[in-house]
Amino acid sequence: MRHTISVLVENKFGVLTRVAGLFSGRGYNIDSLNVAPTQDPTASRMTIVTRGDDATLEQIVKQLNKLVEILKVVDFRDGEYVDRELVLVKVAVDSKTRAEVMQITDIFRAKIVDVQPKSLTIEVTGNESKIEKFLDLMKSFGVIDLTRTGKVALPRK
Repeated sequence: MRHTISVLVENKFGVLTRVAGLFSGRGYNIDSLNVAPTQDPTASRMTIVTRGDDATLEQIVKQLNKLVEILKVVDFRDGEYVDRELVLVKVAVDSKTRAEVMQITDIFRAKIVDVQPKSLTIEVTGNESKIEKFLDLMKSFGVIDLTRTGKVALPRK
C-alpha cells in the first residue's frame, strides 16, 4: 500500500541525508521524495511517498520522530490532503500526429513548453491519476524522455 508522508524539518545541512539514510538503513524504499523550503526560511517540507503496510508505516513515523531536526511528521490519509505532481514529457510527433498530441494536451489542460520539428515537450500538472492517464495516451505517440517532480502535498485543514 502506498503512503504519503509530510515531514516538516529544520532547513539545515545534512537533514535530507539523515532522512534518506533512515529509510535505506531499515530497508524501506522511497517511491518519490520532494523537498523545498516553506514560507518560513528556517523550515523545509519533505513529501515522501513510500510503500508498506500500516505496521511498516507506523515504524517509519516513529523513527522519523526520533530525529532531532524533525519538527512534525504527518501521515496523510485519503481525502485529508491535496497533492500535485509536475511532469515534463518529450513526445515524438510528425506532421500527422502533431495536431492530435496538441488536442490531447489541451484536454488535459497541459502546456506545450517547447516545439521542435520532431518532438513536443509538454508540462502537465495534476494528481497521480491524471498524470498516469496523460502518459498512457502519450505512449502511443512515443515518449522520448520524461522527468517527474514527485508528489507534493498539503493538508486540507
